[in-house]
Amino acid sequence: MIAKLQIFALLWGTYGYQLIPRIEECGLTCSQGFLCKTQISTGIFNSFCRPTPASLSHAMLRSMKLWTAMECTSGHQCSLHLSIKGTLHLHENVRGMEICFLSVNTQKSQCVNVKVSKNIHVKPPGKKVKLQYNCFEVSAGQHVYVTMKTIPNYCGIQLNQEYYVEDCQNRDVGENIPSCFARKLIYEVDRARHTILLNVSSVAQSVDYYVRLCHQRFMCEDVGLVSLIQRNNLVKSISLPFSQLLPCLCIEAWPAIPDARRMQMCPFKNNTQALWDDIIYNAITQTLTWEAACPIRVNVSLCRLMKTNDQCVDLLNSSKITPEKVKYSRVDVHPRLCMKFTTKHNSWVRCPFAHGNAQAWTMKVSTTQEQIQVSFTSKTEAQFSVLVCNVTESSSCDSTGIHQSISVGGSMSTYVNISGKTCGLNICIQRTDVDYSIPTYVCDLPCTFSSSSQQYYETSFNILSTVATLAVLVVMMALLGYHLSVLHKKRKERKGATHIKGQRMRISILCINEEKS
Repeated sequence: MIAKLQIFALLWGTYGYQLIPRIEECGLTCSQGFLCKTQISTGIFNSFCRPTPASLSHAMLRSMKLWTAMECTSGHQCSLHLSIKGTLHLHENVRGMEICFLSVNTQKSQCVNVKVSKNIHVKPPGKKVKLQYNCFEVSAGQHVYVTMKTIPNYCGIQLNQEYYVEDCQNRDVGENIPSCFARKLIYEVDRARHTILLNVSSVAQSVDYYVRLCHQRFMCEDVGLVSLIQRNNLVKSISLPFSQLLPCLCIEAWPAIPDARRMQMCPFKNNTQALWDDIIYNAITQTLTWEAACPIRVNVSLCRLMKTNDQCVDLLNSSKITPEKVKYSRVDVHPRLCMKFTTKHNSWVRCPFAHGNAQAWTMKVSTTQEQIQVSFTSKTEAQFSVLVCNVTESSSCDSTGIHQSISVGGSMSTYVNISGKTCGLNICIQRTDVDYSIPTYVCDLPCTFSSSSQQYYETSFNILSTVATLAVLVVMMALLGYHLSVLHKKRKERKGATHIKGQRMRISILCINEEKS
């Protein structure tokens, strides 16, 4: 296919802005006297180079030039193409060249093989072949990287060049490329009425326009009906209803002409929170399913919401990386069983059982005379593990060695008895016939009647013994005090009698002395 290039190349137009060269159709051209054929290539087989023969010059490839060209059809529907020009020196060991184009932003590449041979009907002027290829379609403002290699690929013989495509600020591009038109679409979101008011007055001048809402997947799938804004509509606006503002919800508008290029903008790309609410639980099959309304790469896991710090701890072996849908089988309903969604930007937690009475089984703890009774009622057949333990700081269960299993099913309650000696410990109850479940803890077990009575009697006896001991001590101290006071009184009386007797003796002696005198 031979391209016909109109001679506009990078000149300043009548209106004082830089024009983009036009082409009628994309294709390949080469120097007179040579035959050139193109073939789409993956670039894999020619990616590894081989040693360069001594007869080959490193100047086999020369003069690579890049520029932007524009291909337009009826109705001013235009697209941008990258024009690539280079020179190849023919050699018996070289069959042609490979041209590869890489988008730096998306890392997507395209390659084409150009095989060159001499035209037997026309004598070429020499061994230099000038090639020009312009079928790589590009977008406004795109950053690209182009390479040229020989076929086969010889080490050290290669040309590389970066290029920036003109963006929508270029007037020629802005007036003719549909992706630039989309920036001129004016819209308002009415969240209360769930409508988007779209105005196309800045782009729809002399032609009718179709508009629609769509979900961008592999293709943009219709959301509702396609509406027509007629050219004689002075307002040139329309209201488009929506159900959710999803990140893949896009607005499209295009002229009502055959094969018209569509303008598209997706203004809600950051509204990812709307994706995490579509969680469905099937109680019959015990399956928990989440399906994204839009394609998104996300890490999904089941987690246990902690009471203390509101963190959600992942359940073992529940993490899955998926673009659209994830399904968990044999899931037990629990208010703190949640689903965590993690992208490269943020993390979100949704707890589908946090509100409501969806739990399929119930449990009750009661006390009898000598033991603690844990009873279960389940709507369906279920198995449980009852473990007496001490709850650690990480909310895990440190077993004390008392463990029982129980099967439950039907309308009748089933119970398990635990010794009253576990008074003050904890019970960890977890369903064991499912793949994903949250343990339930019963903390500080109540004491049984018999154990509490025994404890009461033991305490009472200890108190009475203490009181009796204190009473005996008081009596003994009182008797000792009385005995000491009696002894003290007798000693005092003896001292008084001795004193009187002494006085009498003194008086008698005085009287005898007086008589003698």
